[in-house]
Amino acid sequence: MIPAIDVKHINPFLQSSISIMESVTSVKLTVGKPEKTDFSFKELTYAIQLGVVGEMKGQVILAMKDDNARDIASKMMFGMPVTELDEMSSSALNELSNMIMGNTATIFSTLGILIDITPPLAVHGENLKLKTDIEGIKVPLLYEGREYIGLYICVYKDN
Repeated sequence: MIPAIDVKHINPFLQSSISIMESVTSVKLTVGKPEKTDFSFKELTYAIQLGVVGEMKGQVILAMKDDNARDIASKMMFGMPVTELDEMSSSALNELSNMIMGNTATIFSTLGILIDITPPLAVHGENLKLKTDIEGIKVPLLYEGREYIGLYICVYKDN
């Protein structure tokens, strides 16, 4: 298994996630305790995977419980109630992931690390289990003390 990303490279992912979420949804997130992950999602979860290519390689996954995903989509659509994750709300969430990861790529470029991202792929369901050859780190992003989004970083720096 390829070792997890160097801790010093986690901050651009966090900085981007927190700033984009606040600017798009007015939700102020805080960072929970990072941990290694096995990519298991028991509850009804909406997970968005984006590939990372360039000087870093791997995947980043933004995972949220179904009710949190609906809440975020509602906030992105100016408070319009979202009762199900339909095509419109899914499109909004996927665009949020593009904004977060696009901003992350920009932050890395200021550090002299060039990366690009692949289009998002979303999965929605219960008892999901993802597999990878790269060690993953989960960083819970908290809202009002509860996990709102799980940021799964499964990336390594190409030498």
